[in-house]
Amino acid sequence: MVRLPLTPAEIERGQQLGAILRRARTDRSMFEVAVAADISPETLRKIETGRVATPSFSTIAAIAGVLGLSLDEVWSAISRPPQSAGLDNPPDRQPERLAS
Repeated sequence: MVRLPLTPAEIERGQQLGAILRRARTDRSMFEVAVAADISPETLRKIETGRVATPSFSTIAAIAGVLGLSLDEVWSAISRPPQSAGLDNPPDRQPERLAS
């Protein structure tokens, strides 16, 4: 499967997600959080640094659960305000992805 290049908005959202997770982790070790979320510490490191800009939903949900974050709060923190219907979002444009 060929992956399409990430858009600048997806890259920025990935960096914002990483920053949110880093702040929420506070003084807990990356290893501790990763093990509790059932992911590798390397995966968590890549997400926190923005190297994995579009982690899977289940991965985000697992990390958020361990950190006590609501998925609604995470999404609202990294998404743009809704746009007026049709003005800046042409109908043929693909919707932006939270996860791939």
